[in-house]
Amino acid sequence: MRIGMGYDVHRLAEGRALVIGGVEIAYPLGLLGHSDADVLLHAVMDALLGAAGLGDIGVHFPDTDTAYKGISSVKLLVRVGELLEGKGYVVENIDATVIAQKPKMRPYIAQMEENIAKALKIGAGQVNVKATTEEGLGFTGAQEGISAQAVCLLTSVYESSVAVASSCAGCGGCPKEP
Repeated sequence: MRIGMGYDVHRLAEGRALVIGGVEIAYPLGLLGHSDADVLLHAVMDALLGAAGLGDIGVHFPDTDTAYKGISSVKLLVRVGELLEGKGYVVENIDATVIAQKPKMRPYIAQMEENIAKALKIGAGQVNVKATTEEGLGFTGAQEGISAQAVCLLTSVYESSVAVASSCAGCGGCPKEP
């Protein structure tokens, strides 16, 4: 099993769409960034890439590359899923938190979870998204930006096959000999 952690933050700005978790939210400000600046998906991607030992989104999708200018982060998440699959990793679960004073995220969370699950070809029950404010404190509380944090758990195809192939009495399985 491998655990990953991701964090992202973007400044709120006029003239940009607010996209979080692949959902466009009606709001007068959007997030500033090279891509669509989806803080939630960026945090999720960093968690997944970190767990797999594959660096971070800056390594795979640098903001100096015009190919990623304005790109949907959902497309980038699909690519991260393909990278994980190519390395033999399976996503067990993702737990993420969006930190924003406004707008309220509750009406959009189910769609965010569905978007993440679909992009990674996993069940919606494997994705949990939460939202919180910072009670008016800090840059998110002052509505200067929005941040997100994510953690994930990956297993490899190898780990799964070893656990199934060898199990001790009363044990769920491990690579050790009985």
